[in-house]
Amino acid sequence: MMEEKEIHLRDYYRVVVKRKYTVFTFFAVVFVAVLLATLSMTPVYTASTKVLIEKSEPSKLAVTNFYYVPYDPDFYETQYQLIKSTSVAQKVVETLSLDRNYERYFKDEGKGFNVIGGTVQWFREIFSLLGRIAGTSDSGSGEEPEKEGAEEDSRVKALSQMISDSLMVSPIKNSKLVNISYQSTNPEFAAMVVNSVAKAYKEDLLDMKMSSSKYEMRWLTEKAEEEKAKLEKSEKALQEYMRDNDIVTLENRIAMVPEKLSEVATKLAAAETKRKEVESLYNKVKDVAKDIDKAETMPVIASDPTIQSLRTQILKAEQNIMDLSKKYGQKHPTMITAMADLKGLREKKEREIRRVTESIKNEYELARANEESLRRMAAQTKADTLNLSEKFIQYGVLKREAETNKQLYDAIIKRIKEQDVTQDIQTVDVWVVEKAEVPKYPSKPRKSLNIMLGLVLGLFGGVGLAFFIEYLDNTIKSPEDVETKLGLPVLGMVALLKSKDKSIDAIAVKEPQSTFAESYKALRTAILLSSAVKSPRNLLITSIGPGEGKTVTASNLALTIAQSEHKVLLVDGDLRKPRIHRVFDLDNSEGLSTYLAGASALRIVPSGVLPNLSLLPSGPVPPNPSELLGSSKMPDLLRVLGEKFDFIVWDSAPLLTVTDSLVLSRFLDGTIIVAKAGATTFESVARGLKSFRGRRQTDKDHHLLGVIINGIDLKSDIYYYRYYNYQYQAGEEAR
Repeated sequence: MMEEKEIHLRDYYRVVVKRKYTVFTFFAVVFVAVLLATLSMTPVYTASTKVLIEKSEPSKLAVTNFYYVPYDPDFYETQYQLIKSTSVAQKVVETLSLDRNYERYFKDEGKGFNVIGGTVQWFREIFSLLGRIAGTSDSGSGEEPEKEGAEEDSRVKALSQMISDSLMVSPIKNSKLVNISYQSTNPEFAAMVVNSVAKAYKEDLLDMKMSSSKYEMRWLTEKAEEEKAKLEKSEKALQEYMRDNDIVTLENRIAMVPEKLSEVATKLAAAETKRKEVESLYNKVKDVAKDIDKAETMPVIASDPTIQSLRTQILKAEQNIMDLSKKYGQKHPTMITAMADLKGLREKKEREIRRVTESIKNEYELARANEESLRRMAAQTKADTLNLSEKFIQYGVLKREAETNKQLYDAIIKRIKEQDVTQDIQTVDVWVVEKAEVPKYPSKPRKSLNIMLGLVLGLFGGVGLAFFIEYLDNTIKSPEDVETKLGLPVLGMVALLKSKDKSIDAIAVKEPQSTFAESYKALRTAILLSSAVKSPRNLLITSIGPGEGKTVTASNLALTIAQSEHKVLLVDGDLRKPRIHRVFDLDNSEGLSTYLAGASALRIVPSGVLPNLSLLPSGPVPPNPSELLGSSKMPDLLRVLGEKFDFIVWDSAPLLTVTDSLVLSRFLDGTIIVAKAGATTFESVARGLKSFRGRRQTDKDHHLLGVIINGIDLKSDIYYYRYYNYQYQAGEEAR
């Protein structure tokens, strides 16, 4: 079972020490690359000028006071983009004639040590040559001037774009000052360009303002002509309307009409009242006109002075008749005369009553006629008022149109005069505060900073790469990893043989004093002491995959056990890719496979190396190795071999490749798994153990003795101390 363990600071140190060559290699590559790049870079000089950019007031004639102009970020960002525009850069190119003498400023460039620049230039020349070869064609001489002009324009555009891209505009915080910088490998050229940029920027602003003024003047002039025609047309229409409608006295008449209308209305009301009064009196008089006595009782008749005088005279005449009747008789001339006078007075009174009645009638007729006349006059006055109002409204429309046209025309004329005055005194609100000086020291490369960055990046990058490789490396590397993650004991470790001239197959006998021989002796001791009751006699040596050293381990383990005066048999149980017969130079025509198949007798041969070591080769490769190893003859073979030998070491096929090792493990006392350091992964070992334990559901499951780590690099500091102590202790115990 794979378990995670707590990581300590020393574990990080061990990773760094273990991967020290990776760290050093990465550090050396990065540092050398940074160093070469820094040394090969052409020095770049930065020239800067400082300008003050002030936003103009809206009014052309107003006095600018930049201390009170509010900050406008959009305006200043627009100015920064104008400074970096290609139009400004093109003015610089034209001013300095860079299209003709640009190379003069850089004629010495490229003569120094410049690996990167030389490589880039070489590729440029190659591509240019290929382009010229691909574009070769027959062209007439008449096209040469056009091509030269096109090339010149293209060169100007390219230089302008280059200058524009290299310009740097940086505002100074809390101010209206701006730094304009330019970088170049020629310090004089950098200062000259950046000063020319400031001048070209001012000229560009002036050109924009002058162009805007000219356009505005042209537009105002055209607009003035249009408005002049409109004004003349509206004034002519107003004059014609005034003449046709007699509008000269129209305003006076309009002022008099309301007063006249009010007067007529007052008179009409009075006439109507009087007519009603006279009409009422006339109706009464008309009703009593035939009855003189009733008519005489009416106040209007009775109050007449003539009638009152006649009434008095009649009373006196009647009194006189009464007095005379006392003296005279009816036929007396005096009485007759008096009676005649009374009769005459009464007739005269009747005539006066009729006269008064007729006068009332005439007064009524007059009042009615007067009322009708005033009513007609009021109607006529109203009609005149409406007519005058309509004429005045139309007059007002025409007059306002003429006045509006006149005001607009006057405003345009005023604007034209103002523009005519101001266009010759335009000011550009840009001041050069500090001119660029020729820089004495390069701004790039910053060698000390680059070298420091190379050191830091190389060191930390190497350490990071080491940890990354360590993270990706899931192979077995130490006994602690095996015991912690797999839960298996480590029986021993074998060093890595780096010499290609030597063979490790029988090194325990060839070099008995070597560390390799000591490793197998320690392994022998660990196996002999693996059980408190008795040592396992039948040992199965297998691995997770091919090429992990199981055959070498089996051979050297058998040799080491045989050196301790035990009778040992080494069996080549790998019936698929046998190798034992090659190690000991044996004939492999007969062996384990032929015996199990019943084709031959049991053939055990001496090793020829040690007298106590015998060999049982695999024999020819059979078509069914697993069936042969699991056949009924296997227990009989083990019984026969067990009577003759103290220890039997079996070399078997890899555990994950085939099932041969799983079949053999059922008959043997203990199984040892060989894992190669830096090659065998924990996952593969875990899968092998899972398959191994899944097939062995017996009481022998605990006979998985442990793991042997093969191929450990002794030069790695992470293992050396532990390995040395481990081997020393094991060797002492073996002796």
